[in-house]
Amino acid sequence: MTSDWFRRAALMIAVIAVTAIGGPRSIAQTATQIEPRAIAPRGPLPESERALVTLFHDSAPSVAYITTEMSVRLGLFVLGAQGAGSGFIWDTAGHVVTNNHVVAEAEKVFVQLDEGEPIVATVVGRTPEYDLAVVTLSRVPQSLRPIPLGSSADLRVGQAVYAVGNPFGLQRTLTHGIVSALDRELPTSENREIGGVIQIDAAINPGNSGGPLLDSAGRLIGVNFAIRSGSSSSAGVGFAIPADLVNRIVSTIIARGRVPIAGIGIVPYSAEDAARAGMRGVVIRSISPDSSAARAGLRAANARARDPGDVIVGVNGKKVDTPSHFANELESVGIGNTAELTVVREGRERKIPVQVADIAP
Repeated sequence: MTSDWFRRAALMIAVIAVTAIGGPRSIAQTATQIEPRAIAPRGPLPESERALVTLFHDSAPSVAYITTEMSVRLGLFVLGAQGAGSGFIWDTAGHVVTNNHVVAEAEKVFVQLDEGEPIVATVVGRTPEYDLAVVTLSRVPQSLRPIPLGSSADLRVGQAVYAVGNPFGLQRTLTHGIVSALDRELPTSENREIGGVIQIDAAINPGNSGGPLLDSAGRLIGVNFAIRSGSSSSAGVGFAIPADLVNRIVSTIIARGRVPIAGIGIVPYSAEDAARAGMRGVVIRSISPDSSAARAGLRAANARARDPGDVIVGVNGKKVDTPSHFANELESVGIGNTAELTVVREGRERKIPVQVADIAP
């Protein structure tokens, strides 16, 4: 037992001696003697990357970060709330374009541009039917750079696209992808759909709404406004309002402060309600007095009498199945023109001419 104790003691003394003479050094001692690694040189960026850097550099000053303030009633209390989205400079007069849903409930709107403090803005006009809005800056900087306007008419599936916006409040974020599909239809407000929607796989997230979609030349080809995802985050399926439609709607808002909406003065049942009742077409819930529908003698449904009234199934010979299809056909006919409606009344089809009117508030 004594010999074991001596052996252990001798081993401990040897370890201490080795450590003192040339054992492991402390982390601090080691770190001070390691030189930083040399940076490996690289050549110039490839042309494709240089083009992308230039695109962002040129377009970023035209992209705005929009914040809003509003009041929200919660029971007996009224609380302040904030929202955020994207937009872009339309012209040197200080008009900024964004989505309607970005500013729809706003009591105050602020626009953050490339430099300086956020600028107070006023809503010029908005349209839920197209999910577009225009605000104007209270102070117009001389350095405003309107975004170049392109066309959506000649887009092709597979074409490169670039989205600039403020996802999750992260300002001036660039994502890119391709045109995944064209001519999609997406609902906006009740019984309305936007046609010609551009589907893209560039990452679109909350906060991107209202930001520009660009082509490889840096031109506006769409306005990002929606994603399709179970998590409300990017899943590679984003949507943009086509630039040709944006150009028409924004110009109208700036000129008139509103966008005329084609209609005949009816409130239809939803397509889902009609389908549950086993009917196809536009089932009329109510008709506004003094409307063109009332003057034409159209009849609304009477639920108590189990009378479906006049069910609209066609416009100028084109079949319509849903209220959104019906609204699109009236838009094609145009305000002030006459649409020949095909309606089913008491089991028989008949033709009824109705004048298309402006029903926008």
